Amino acid sequence: MIEESPRSISFPVIKITQPIGEFYVGAIAAKDLVEIAYFDIRQLNLQGNIDTYLGIQRRLNETRIREISQYVNTIDATFPTAVILAVEEKCASLRELKLAAPARASESFYELTLQNFPGELDDSNTVLFRDIARVIDGQHRIAGLMNLTGNQAFEINVAIFVGADIADQAAIFSTVNLAQTKVNRSLVYDLFEYSKTRSPEKTCHDVAVLLDRAAESPFYEKIKRLGVATEGRFGETISQATFVKSLLRYISENPIIDRDLGKRRGKWSQQNFDRNRLIFREFFVTEKDESIALNVWNYFAAAGKKWPGAWSSAEMGLILNKTNGFLALMRFLRPVYLHLNGLGKVISEQQFLSVFDRINLRDGDFNRQKYLPGTSGETSLYKDLLERSALSERSDFK
Repeated sequence: MIEESPRSISFPVIKITQPIGEFYVGAIAAKDLVEIAYFDIRQLNLQGNIDTYLGIQRRLNETRIREISQYVNTIDATFPTAVILAVEEKCASLRELKLAAPARASESFYELTLQNFPGELDDSNTVLFRDIARVIDGQHRIAGLMNLTGNQAFEINVAIFVGADIADQAAIFSTVNLAQTKVNRSLVYDLFEYSKTRSPEKTCHDVAVLLDRAAESPFYEKIKRLGVATEGRFGETISQATFVKSLLRYISENPIIDRDLGKRRGKWSQQNFDRNRLIFREFFVTEKDESIALNVWNYFAAAGKKWPGAWSSAEMGLILNKTNGFLALMRFLRPVYLHLNGLGKVISEQQFLSVFDRINLRDGDFNRQKYLPGTSGETSLYKDLLERSALSERSDFK
């Protein structure tokens, strides 16, 4: 039984020659790309007593797909790097395009046509339209584009290897992914400095920068702006990424959507959010970022006054002013702020200190032996703060 009729799509490409061989680079409409691409997920294939692994792609990450699905529908969505595809030779045909003045003498322009290869479903030669292009790199982008809405133009640049065998495809996938260096998230947040519109990330970045620069701040020169030690500084104990991510959860449940709203409308609803959860969102939507900064400033100034030795210490063994201690204190901020009826207010240092004064921990207690590195130590310290201050855990969230 033949399932479908002949179908094809065509688009202009240029030929690229590199040591691995030739491939073609062009642009294809997102709606066409999701129709022809398929994911070859590597998985165990049991045949008799032989264990065989087939496929070259990693498993899809559903969380990442949801994030990209939201992102592709934002006003500034872009995928500037190429999706890499592999196509069988029988499914691809080229027609050279003659241009009056090519950019270089050796440059050739083509129209690439990709077509299915209809036949019986049990015939190994059959290639359905939905299986024309095996994805070598970019599967999460394509999965996210499946949820693209609206009629706006969205083209994706693609690099297409025609006739590459599975070994070459696997080598390309491995090389591309091993060679990629994950971008430091502190740098990403720092680049919000250039943003011309408001967003939760920009607000959190601005607060981090203010607290890091102000000489009287409890965070004066303690924040690694780019995630690594700043030249000429000593005593930096947390990264900007750690600071921003911890504060971000008190402002936005969905920073991607909020950032898009900022670019489209420049404002957010003052209703329809959980004030007990997003304790600083009201300040954000009413453009009172200074109130967010003051609350964080006063809270950590109070912590520093309660435990001056631990907060100012540069000793490796003490953790209060380092990542674990900071994260535990940021979790503790919410129940403290709610306990002090702080919603919509700036709570003073003295008010925050009245809660810290209940806690019978000494400076020397904030050590790595008592609070182990990692999330277990952070959680243990947070629970100690909550229990020793006699605050209700019902106001906590992870």
